[in-house]
Amino acid sequence: MMEFFEHIPSHYRTAMLVAGLVLLWVIEGVIPRMRFRNNRFKHAGTNLFFTLTTALVNLGFAFLIVKVSDWTASEPFGLLYLFGMPVWLHCLLAVMMMDFIGAWLVHWVQHKTAWMWHFHKIHHTDTAVDATTALRHHPVESVFRVGALLLAIFTMGVPMWMVMFYQSLSAFMSQFNHANIHLPQAVDRALSWVIVSPDMHKVHHSRYQRETDSNYANIFSIWDRLFGTFVTVKDTTRLRYGLDEYLDERYQQIGPLLKTPWEDVPVADPQHQQTGLHQ
Repeated sequence: MMEFFEHIPSHYRTAMLVAGLVLLWVIEGVIPRMRFRNNRFKHAGTNLFFTLTTALVNLGFAFLIVKVSDWTASEPFGLLYLFGMPVWLHCLLAVMMMDFIGAWLVHWVQHKTAWMWHFHKIHHTDTAVDATTALRHHPVESVFRVGALLLAIFTMGVPMWMVMFYQSLSAFMSQFNHANIHLPQAVDRALSWVIVSPDMHKVHHSRYQRETDSNYANIFSIWDRLFGTFVTVKDTTRLRYGLDEYLDERYQQIGPLLKTPWEDVPVADPQHQQTGLHQ
């Protein structure tokens, strides 16, 4: 695995991510958790646009990520290098800490910091959450996430092949936990003890704020359980996605979504106010 991810060509990684997305998108059509009235292709097109902006941001920071990672490995520098451990354990802890700092923590901060929330909220404006929603991030938010990943690499000490492995796993897990697929409830709940399952993450996209401000994790569900942000609902099919102030159809279009962070917050229509389903 070390050899594979250390020298994995970029087109291999792209093929893996596209294959995972297409597979989940097809499965959604066969066993959907919810049935939406939207045009799936138009919806996917909007969200796929943000894949391009994320890719451009990541490309812009790629040189810095490689340099920081290679420096921590050559010194060696970072908390994980303070303890002699086998490679497999270093890899496991590195992935867990990149998931914590680079996904859970930065996600939590964006929900708690008003000016950062204005960029993150376009992810929550999606009213038909599916695997493509994993791609729906404002370019500025992508900068936040890359910065958090760099912090994790620098403080923990993570070789480049582990970074590549984490990024591949993280991207697929984000697609999986956003996927609109129906899993048996027992299976979904069992998965949620270790990883973020689809039903677990659906709660995070609820219009009800108590549920929106929960279940921040991307790969490992332990972070939400550990920090008291884990929330379940009895029936996720009753959830309503989106944000009350952004239910207008124009907020499913690329142009308005890009401009949303700089707009005044619109007034919510009272008829769309959502009651909580938290148990």
